[in-house]
Amino acid sequence: MNKRFVLQSATALLLAAALSPLLAQDKPIKVGVTAGPHAQIFEQVKKLAEKDGLKIQIVEFSDYVQPNAALATGDLDANSYQHKPYLDQQIKDRGYKIVNVGYTVNFPIGLYSKKVKSLAELKEGAKFGIPNDPTNGGRVLLVLQDKGLIKLRPEAGLKATPLDVIDNPKKLKFVELDAAQLPRSLDDLDASAINTNYALSAGLSPAKDAIAQEAAKSPYVNLIAVREQDKDKPWVAKLVKAYHSEQIRKFVQTEFKGAVVTGF
Repeated sequence: MNKRFVLQSATALLLAAALSPLLAQDKPIKVGVTAGPHAQIFEQVKKLAEKDGLKIQIVEFSDYVQPNAALATGDLDANSYQHKPYLDQQIKDRGYKIVNVGYTVNFPIGLYSKKVKSLAELKEGAKFGIPNDPTNGGRVLLVLQDKGLIKLRPEAGLKATPLDVIDNPKKLKFVELDAAQLPRSLDDLDASAINTNYALSAGLSPAKDAIAQEAAKSPYVNLIAVREQDKDKPWVAKLVKAYHSEQIRKFVQTEFKGAVVTGF
């Protein structure tokens, strides 16, 4: 009897171990996104992933800080909202064990104004809004340098700040604000750089309303991030596969008409 009991117990344990990955799939994978295009795209990814046996629960955020914090603590399984320079800075500043598992889309950042129709019309001393996080702030300064409005120290790189500006003929005054607040700054400032996801949420069309835009090809392609310990799990491969499908590529092209471009 004892031998039979031991054998039955061992068989039950082996069966439970074999079934556990299958049972785990019944629990949805929580993916954090920012409202707007990232959320819209992931609604399509969710449908495709379900056909491959992967259930996804989409969790929307209104800022850039919380999705990584939630991922690091295990409240999320993945997030999709940030580019690599931002993730690299977050890892450096906060020590997150988070990794990139696949590139997604790029949002060429736009420059907007309710007071002028071109950058050339900006007057001396104009107040210009930029994101207050190091990576997006530096990104905007690089765009302004590319457009000939300022010159940065060559060694400043992607993390340039207003302190790195060495030539500023128009004497632009940079006003650093949280990226989500920049659409509301247009009434008070002469111009603002606004990340495309926030611009679209505010009813702005990058193609029609921006007075200038970043080049489509840049280091700022967005990505899917997971905890380092999860990067080789089967559900991660399924998630990336669904996102990198031709259906998603076509959806992005059709839905956003150039305001968002695929980076995969």
